[in-house]
Amino acid sequence: MNESNKNISITRSYLKSKILNDSTLVGYENETNQIQKLIERTIENGESNSVLLIGPRCSGKTTLLRNVLNNLNKKKLLRTNSVFVELHGLVHTDDRLALKEMTSQMDLDNAVDGKVFGSFAENLAFLLACLKSGNKETAKSVVIILEKFDLFCNHHNQTLLYNLFDVSQSAQTPLCIIGTTCRLDVIELLEKRVKSRFSHRQIFLSPGNDNNTLELKSLIERIGYFLTFSDDFKLNIPKKYRNEWNICVKEILDNKKFMQLIQRLIDVDCDERCLKNILLQIINSLSSKKSTLTIKDFEDKLAEFEKDEILEMLNDVTVLELCLLIAMKHHCDIYDNQLMNFEMIYTRYVKFVNANSNIQTVQRAVVMKAFEHIQNMELIVSVSQGTKLQKEYQMFKLLLSSQQILEFVKKSSASIPTEVVQWANSSIV
Repeated sequence: MNESNKNISITRSYLKSKILNDSTLVGYENETNQIQKLIERTIENGESNSVLLIGPRCSGKTTLLRNVLNNLNKKKLLRTNSVFVELHGLVHTDDRLALKEMTSQMDLDNAVDGKVFGSFAENLAFLLACLKSGNKETAKSVVIILEKFDLFCNHHNQTLLYNLFDVSQSAQTPLCIIGTTCRLDVIELLEKRVKSRFSHRQIFLSPGNDNNTLELKSLIERIGYFLTFSDDFKLNIPKKYRNEWNICVKEILDNKKFMQLIQRLIDVDCDERCLKNILLQIINSLSSKKSTLTIKDFEDKLAEFEKDEILEMLNDVTVLELCLLIAMKHHCDIYDNQLMNFEMIYTRYVKFVNANSNIQTVQRAVVMKAFEHIQNMELIVSVSQGTKLQKEYQMFKLLLSSQQILEFVKKSSASIPTEVVQWANSSIV
């Protein structure tokens, strides 16, 4: 292997390792601190706590907990004075399995004086007796993580949840219960007796929150971190090559066209996992024939990312449904991708119809049906699950970017009324 190929191979391996092994969560500093302080108060002060970590799939709930546990494991006090138990709703499908796993992870021997407890009731009684023995000054703290918490709510009578929350209210053993779920209505799944013993502390991880929005500057800094050689790099590769590589990456990051590409990535709601997948594909394309990164690499991958089945589905929308999507586009442009409801979009649509005499007026009920069809096509998603709002006021998030809607209108302009095309391309109104 010549020197050039060797450098490229090392570069690929190093950058891929950097991306895959990095577990930093951007924008969740406050939530991370809240969880960490809760566990620290349980272990150091003997407090008992319970909390639910709620967020969409792939929003970083499990990664956040892993980061918190890694931080706590660096402190010797926490390693020696606590016991961690992790259960998963997809694996521990009933209370018996969950209880067996808990006793195993807590290193509890369920044989006393030669008697082995066999029934669920006996095992549960033994576990509760162990948890309630001692006092909060001398007993080891127990941290229990329940992944897919909503699935534990399906267990018969919610016996395990009831007893764990009941113990967390006692003063004997410091107990911290952390549940993770994507169900916004998870509290409503709890039985009354369980709900009364839960602290009702909830922490939300939502891509709609300002603190989790991947702004342009922070996202570019994140990309720069992943694609450059750090100062502590110790592999056998010439310093001149490293410097030239870092300079090349910096030139790409400072380019205005690149910034526009990254802004498009933000517009299509790019999360951390999506960003890493794109970067990994770009790094994998490096070879002896292509030894440097270019803006075209990012442009091509972004085009692949944006070209999905959802865009193909737009071919089936009616003119009325397209008008609603354009109204949603204008709403997102004006209010920086904030959530919307039917009333907001209907008002904007009516304003457009009244300003164009050639557009036929449609009854409100028909517009509602078109809005519901857009939801069924999964072009918008409800974020008001579990609430009792009327359907006109339920909040939704648009799953298309403004650029995608404009591209579809441009491609299909021949079959779309001129007024609709002009509205889509007009300034924000």
